[in-house]
Amino acid sequence: MIARVSTVAFQGIEAKLVDVQVMAAPGKMSMSIVGLPDKAVAESRERVQAALHASGLSMPVKKVTINLAPADLPKEGSHYDLPIAMGLMVAVGALPEDCLQSFVVLGELALDGTIAPVAGVLPAAITANMHDLGLICPQACGAEAAWTDADMPILNPRSLIALANHFRGTQVLSCPQPAIKSFSEGLEAFPDLADVKGQETAKRALEVAAAGNHNLLFVGPPGSGKSMLAQRLPGILPPLSPREMLDVSMIASVSGTLSGGRLTDRRPFRNPHHSASMAAMVGGGHKARPGEISMAHHGVLFLDELPEFSPQVLDSMRQPLETGECMIARANHRISYPARFQLVAAMNPCKCGMAGEPGFTCARGPRCRSDYQARVSGPLLDRIDLRIDVAALKPSDLILTGQAECSAAVAQRVAQARQRQQERYQQLGMAHIMTNAACPPNILEEIAAVSNDGRKLLYDVSEKLRLSARSYHRVLKVARTLADLEAFASVERRHIAEAVSYRMSAEMLSV
Repeated sequence: MIARVSTVAFQGIEAKLVDVQVMAAPGKMSMSIVGLPDKAVAESRERVQAALHASGLSMPVKKVTINLAPADLPKEGSHYDLPIAMGLMVAVGALPEDCLQSFVVLGELALDGTIAPVAGVLPAAITANMHDLGLICPQACGAEAAWTDADMPILNPRSLIALANHFRGTQVLSCPQPAIKSFSEGLEAFPDLADVKGQETAKRALEVAAAGNHNLLFVGPPGSGKSMLAQRLPGILPPLSPREMLDVSMIASVSGTLSGGRLTDRRPFRNPHHSASMAAMVGGGHKARPGEISMAHHGVLFLDELPEFSPQVLDSMRQPLETGECMIARANHRISYPARFQLVAAMNPCKCGMAGEPGFTCARGPRCRSDYQARVSGPLLDRIDLRIDVAALKPSDLILTGQAECSAAVAQRVAQARQRQQERYQQLGMAHIMTNAACPPNILEEIAAVSNDGRKLLYDVSEKLRLSARSYHRVLKVARTLADLEAFASVERRHIAEAVSYRMSAEMLSV
């Protein structure tokens, strides 16, 4: 008899159905697994045998062959333990033959028969639901799977014995409930924007970037507050929508960072060290896991000390910044991870850190500044919408007694601006676009109707500064966001002027 159990194989954040076929035939007692298994799958033999023994069952004294179909699809991970064990239990008659036909099964087995949590339960649950199947997963992952569908049958047993008893009718497993991660479970409060002294121009740019999801670069000497400002960006961003939360949680599930199966509506904030490799940033490795840019999907990727990153690593982000996805190509397969993130970066003006500050003369001369800034390529800078010079703080700024505006007040204006954008794109039949930064060029002229004097200013600036087509469109997008913050239907001259001032440095404007 051949027992069949459905499980999944992961390709990026997508889960593909896999048919686990178990056959016990006469012959010398052995167990072999075929179907392109990796090392973790091959080691399932030992874990499954020990778990069955601990559960009071024994391997059949036969030649056992386990086929993972389709055979040309690579199988990676330890989540094949449970479906293999369940298939063996059906093959030896310990479970009814038809009990698993309506379920997708995944889970790792411990030697004592308990079921350990695995990565990727949420994508697996979504795939199972698409095929009108239920899900059997580890107990620790039940809350994660429960977000898929309230009516979907989900079993999350603690052990192999509990699952067997459920199908025998001697024990009833309850359906798990979806859970949200709260402050009591490790979430800390966002740092408040009111803690930042002075830097009103930088705060304004931070609000504009948050309202339109625009990329932002802070340039200034050490200690001017660049990192402090960037760390307060998540506190003024709106929470994730249900669809965005599902997208973000699927990436966290595949990468194994969704603790306890609890989802969160907080936008990701990733802050990798400047020594990060290209595989760590864009994804890759032996199993092609998502990188930092995918982990920041629908959130913020903060790169502090931008020129200290490898130039090759920085340039690898150029394509994801445009397309919103990261394609990882291998010899035998290609994997795509979503990567629609907001880039926020900070850098010093030169290697010494103080170039351009009054009373400071760089010992290395003008080349110190030019060589340091040349580590960031022009095409990458062209994809950054707002570039802000953050000056060193004066003692008078530090001893200010008045209370600065808090994050809650700024977050309210940002939420209102984003709501206007969502309503606009919904009316155009483009509900998948949430912010101005993602607006395609073919409708930009329609949504960003510029007044006559604003159009003349935009033309003059484009001629004088020789703006590229990308720069031109990004100026328009920022201007549209500035108009949304003021609830203006059209883009006025002052919005164009402010957008251009954010786009260009003081040196370029003086050309």
